[in-house]
This record gives sequence, structure tokens and C-alpha cells, in this order.
Amino acid sequence: MISNHGSKDMTVDVLIIGAGASGAAAAASLSEAGFKVKCLEQGFWQDPSKYASASANYDFEMLTNWSVDPNKRQREEDYPINIDNSPVTPVMFNGVGGSTILWSAHTPRFHPSDFRVKTLDGVADDWPLTYEELEVYYDRNDEVMGCSGINGDPANPPRKPRQMPPLPIGSDGMRLINAFEELNWHWWPSDSYINSEPYGEGREACNFCGHVHMGCFKRAKASTDLTYWPLALKNGAIIETGARVRRVTTNSSGIATGADYVDSKGVERHQPARSVVMAANGIGTPRLLLLSKSDSHPNGLANSSGLVGKNLMFHPFAMITGVFPENMKTWRGPLSNFAMSQEFYETDKSRGFDRGYTYQFQRSLGPGWVANGGFTSPIPWGEGHHEELEKRLGSMMAIAVIGEDLPELHNTVDLDPDLTDSDGIPAPRINYTISKNSRDQLDHGIKNATKVFETAGASDIYVDPLMRQSGWHLMGTARMGEDISNSVVDQWGQTHDVDNLFIIDGSVFVTGAAVNPTPTIQALALRTAAYIIANRNDLKG
Repeated sequence: MISNHGSKDMTVDVLIIGAGASGAAAAASLSEAGFKVKCLEQGFWQDPSKYASASANYDFEMLTNWSVDPNKRQREEDYPINIDNSPVTPVMFNGVGGSTILWSAHTPRFHPSDFRVKTLDGVADDWPLTYEELEVYYDRNDEVMGCSGINGDPANPPRKPRQMPPLPIGSDGMRLINAFEELNWHWWPSDSYINSEPYGEGREACNFCGHVHMGCFKRAKASTDLTYWPLALKNGAIIETGARVRRVTTNSSGIATGADYVDSKGVERHQPARSVVMAANGIGTPRLLLLSKSDSHPNGLANSSGLVGKNLMFHPFAMITGVFPENMKTWRGPLSNFAMSQEFYETDKSRGFDRGYTYQFQRSLGPGWVANGGFTSPIPWGEGHHEELEKRLGSMMAIAVIGEDLPELHNTVDLDPDLTDSDGIPAPRINYTISKNSRDQLDHGIKNATKVFETAGASDIYVDPLMRQSGWHLMGTARMGEDISNSVVDQWGQTHDVDNLFIIDGSVFVTGAAVNPTPTIQALALRTAAYIIANRNDLKG
């Protein structure tokens, strides 16, 4: 499908690969500045009336046709991922809006210290930019996406007021918060790209139906198909959906010239461009760069450092769940966006590990999800099944431990020698192990979260020490830096090897912090777009 007007064969100024969080933000900014922008997206526009959240069988749909795991979802537009050598399953969504379609929209920012971990803590590397340099782009992104939240958090710097007040905490949320208060530990209402009041065109406030993370058919949750893409299309940008990119093409001088792709009808096409922007996520981007090897780039595009696909970072998740004696109807409201704690975020060497973790407070979901285990273990069939289901349903709250996953060279994305997608394009293969430092973070978080549930009066406590299906956050596989031998892009997202090739997704992260990365990804994309606008008029036709 072609959105807006224009010929598929016309040379564009900027070709963006991927229509998710970062690609949408860059497309809106660049098109507003007069660049001819086209985006190739292998997924499609989504019909909100068909989301799992709109179905009477939402539990079943969430676990199957709308699973966040592409290996389970198995749509035609997905690609398989070899996870045989990873305890964490990457999760993502292909379509206009990308993973913002199925995300929880929990949107805390990085801390200033997250950009200086080498200087402060002697681990990993410093970013070649600071929080202060990124702040204006964080603010701009909040304005477009719409942020619910409140100022005053002592764990974070002062900032502009949010667009909306925070989402209601509810009596179930207060059960956990009162325990944190009793323990004298930090907590704060979460920043969220979910409307607490009407914001944006045709977007009402969250009605607490409890399904928001499954694709919000009420449009209360921000996704870039609702926020940035309408702006980009109004400016003349083009999206071609169902477009599966095979490779980024280069000329004899090694300069990017566009991309070869398979269109929605299965026809092989080429889209010429004066520059290419990669926005295919921390797995999709290194996959395509490795697929794009040529005589000028024999080890893969932009890979003279050998770091494309290296230093993969997830956020290791542990989940601690408490079952309470009373039914609090915990299926109501956003799953994970009412409050968080960063009591153990910054490095404290006495804890025995570097950096730290965030606590994200969680609710529960409906009967199918609970019966299937939810954040606990599945309820056994047979005698006692209904009694146990009744005990857990509406009575469970959880705390996620989100640890900072420091970069390690042996954690990689490469090309599988055998597995392919439906067009025969080699699929990505993940090789990942959780480090001792990450394991120590999670164990520390489990111990303290257990104390929270004991304080809160939970009758049963369940621990998942490492959630397998938790790889939402895909980072580090084309890292940013000043040293061309130790990074793939510079501080503006421009690849060291290819003057007109940029990367704007989570691949460029130097470190992963201990919070959800999407606002930082989008702020970086806006910053790269601003750099192109100010400095690269040579890319305009």
C-alpha cells in the first residue's frame, strides 16, 4: 500500500527503513523541513477494531494472533528469530507504529548518570552526548506523544510539566505504595504515553478497561501511527507498507544509494535515495546491515569496526507476584504504568554490583491470562483449578525488576545459516547470556521486592527469576561513539563508514540504563533529524 502520493521509483532525499517509534519521529521532522521522505515498512497499517483489546476473546488473542513474540504470532510480515542460544525472547511488532502498537507505553527517561557510566562507575563507556543535550528532544517528543505524569520526582532532574496529570493509582496500586512508604523507599507516579485526559486528535482518556498494552482500540495509548505519522503524511512523506527490505545498496564508492526490497505483491523493487536512515530496531537494523555486504563493505555495511550486531543489550526482567487475601479487581487499568521506584537505581558498591535497577509496579489481567500462569505458574487443570483461579483472579499485583544490562561483545545478533523469512531472506540469530552483574542485580531486586509483598500483606508470593518473554528493549548493536574503531555511528547517528547512512533506533545505545528506552530512542531520532536539517542540505534533490 502507498500512503500519500508519489512514484515508488522516484529518487527521494531520505529513505527510512522502519515505521516505528524512531522512524516516525524522524519522518515527521524531516518532511516538515522540506526533505522528500519515503519509508519502507514490512508490516501494515493496523485496524484498531481488530486489536486483541477489542475482542471478547482478548486473552486468547493476546497469547496467539496478537502475541508480542513474532515466533508465536507468525504473521506473514514477521520474520522468525533463532533464540536457541538465549534465555530471553526478543519481542517486537512489524507494522506502521512498530512496537508502539503493543507496548505498555511506560516512558521514564534516562538519568544524567546513564550517559556517564565509565566516568562515574568505571564500567562500559560514556556516551558522546549528555542528558542536557538530549533534554529539548525529550520535551518535544512528550508534546507529540502526550505524557501523563507529574513533576517533583527526587530521583530525576526537574523538567517541564507533563501534558496531562498522572494516571490514577487506584486502591490496588496503593497497596504496594503503602508498603514502599512503610519501608521508607522511593516511589513516584510513572510517566506514561497513555492519556489521563483527552489529548491529541480524536484521542480520549484511558477508560481503565485493562487492555491497553494489547493495542488500544480506544486510542488512549499513544502509538506513532496516531501521533507522528499523521504529521509526516500531511507534510508529504510517503509510507509503503508490505515492503520487505533485502539490503541497503551502495555504489562503487561505498555510498548508500537506496534499498532493494520485495513489495506487497512479491515483486522485487529498488528504491533510490540520496540518504538512508535505519529505524528497524536493535535486531532488524544489524540484520539488514549484515545482509548489505558488498565489495566496498565486505563485512557488512558500516561494519569496519566489526561491532555491527555486537553488544546486544536487553533489560533482564525478574517478576515478583503477590496474591492478596481480598479481590481488588486488578485487571482494571493499565498493566504497568501507575508507579515505579528507583530506590536502587544508582550505583552503590556495597551492594556488590555495578549500576542498578528500577521497580515497575504491575497489575494483573483477565481469567485466561491468569489461568495460563500470568506472571506466576500456570494453574493446574483438574480438581481445585477453579478454586485457585478464583483465588488469584483480581487479587494479584506484581513488581518487575528491570536491571541495567551492560554491553558485552559476546551478546550478538548475526545471520542464521539456515533459517529464513517467507521471502528467503536470512533470519537473525541471537546469542545472549545474562552476566553475573545482571544476575546479582536481579537477585537483589527479588529479595527487596519480596520484602515489599510481605509488608503489604500478600498471602502467596511467586518469583520468576528471569522472564523469558521480556526482550522488548533491543539495544546496543550499532553503538554510538567518537572512536571509529570502537563504534558504528557518531553522536549524530551518522555511520562512520558511510557519509549518507544514519541509524536512529536502539541499536545506537552505548549503555541501556535501567528504564524503558523508547522516549530516549525517539529523542535521539529527533536529534539526528535536526542535525540532518541543519547540516545536510546536500541531501536535498
